[in-house]
Amino acid sequence: MSAFTHRIPVLFQHCDPAGIVFYPRYFEMLNATIETFFAEAIGWSFSEMHVHQRVGVPLGRIETDFHAASRLGDVLDWTLQVDRVGGASLAMTVRASCDDEARLTARPTLVLVDLNRMTALRWPDDRRAALERHQGGQTP
Repeated sequence: MSAFTHRIPVLFQHCDPAGIVFYPRYFEMLNATIETFFAEAIGWSFSEMHVHQRVGVPLGRIETDFHAASRLGDVLDWTLQVDRVGGASLAMTVRASCDDEARLTARPTLVLVDLNRMTALRWPDDRRAALERHQGGQTP
């Protein structure tokens, strides 16, 4: 299966006074990409997770490389590929580019947790299967 893709325009709210993306805003866009991936590709919205099922997928770890600056008016193409589905963890690679120029590569690891107990949970079989369908996907 191909990697999940999501487009995000760089807005004024993302930028510092020089008109370039302030690096913490990349993490907000990364989270938006992950949230959209879960809703559209996995069929499990954050609303369903957090409000109704009381589970979440916080970051356990993230490694990030910043390749080039993004500027106000750029449109970033985000691609998400699942690298590994563990018992309770999910390792992925997420890339942002603009006109085929690499801007950011992140390697987040999410952990499925029970929000009431704040303990790790095993992926439900149906969610694991959906995630595995995106494992090793190639960028379109």
